Amino acid sequence: MKKKFRSSFKQGKWWKIPLLLILLLSFGTSLYFFLIYQEVKGTVNERMQEDIPAIEHSVTKKKLDRKAPLNVLLMGVDKRSNDRGRSDAIMVLTLEPSNDRSQLISIPRDTRTTLVGEGEKNGVVDKINHAYAFGGPGMTVSTVEHLLEIEVDYYVKINMEGLVQMVDTVGGITVYNSMEWTGENGFHYRPGELALNGEEALQFVRMRYEDPEGDAGRNNRQREVIQGILDEGAKISSINKAEEIIGVLGDNVTMNMDFATVQELLMHYRNTRNNMTTYQMEGTGTMINGIYYLQMSDEEIQQVHERITAYNPK
Repeated sequence: MKKKFRSSFKQGKWWKIPLLLILLLSFGTSLYFFLIYQEVKGTVNERMQEDIPAIEHSVTKKKLDRKAPLNVLLMGVDKRSNDRGRSDAIMVLTLEPSNDRSQLISIPRDTRTTLVGEGEKNGVVDKINHAYAFGGPGMTVSTVEHLLEIEVDYYVKINMEGLVQMVDTVGGITVYNSMEWTGENGFHYRPGELALNGEEALQFVRMRYEDPEGDAGRNNRQREVIQGILDEGAKISSINKAEEIIGVLGDNVTMNMDFATVQELLMHYRNTRNNMTTYQMEGTGTMINGIYYLQMSDEEIQQVHERITAYNPK
């Protein structure tokens, strides 16, 4: 072997060795990204995609094709044992690519409204987060559409327990904490920037009663955690964890988007995140038959309706 190597070197063929290495490395890198691409495609199409009758795919597809504004309903579901769970986080994300802007509106979980959708609970007045418990994503979509008089194009459901896995997979996150408190886990949540692991992040999201802002404060913390995950996931160091991240997403995210739709959104709607505004719906707390509700005024509902439709010019 040594003799053959020296012969090649003397004949001026030494340059082929680094060239071969470059080709092998390039092929290896391309193969890696091809495999990751195929795994992402398979995970989205086979494990994450779940269409619902409440959203008419053909109508949404036409809007996507002409790059029209879109409304995406985000649901953070806290699932307990022997229970479908409750949608603890309900947000309407509106994307307007023509002006590269977006808007995220949080709907408090205790909002009192009429549930709309298939099943015996259709027409019942209850907390909005019970729509998921009684009718899943379909009833939640229909109920939000009825409350705000808007059209939802896509939904994304995230299992909040999956936050633990996702945060740990990306190596922890950094969030901003606005108040001092101690979690059930004994962790001291001091004001300012905090580095959190998965379990600490879940407690950060779930804390509610110690916060004088109630649901508004909780929704802010949810956005902090989601932003933290996105920031860490975008780092170069997370590339090597791509397969783990994909696996966690497949276990904890459900949506009515296939891989081709995700690609379209990434290609034509990605710049909308550069100019995002947020709004928290506000109501009046009230007790009815011993149950706490948040009552929204007609003026508040109309204002939010106009906020969303302003991003959807006819």
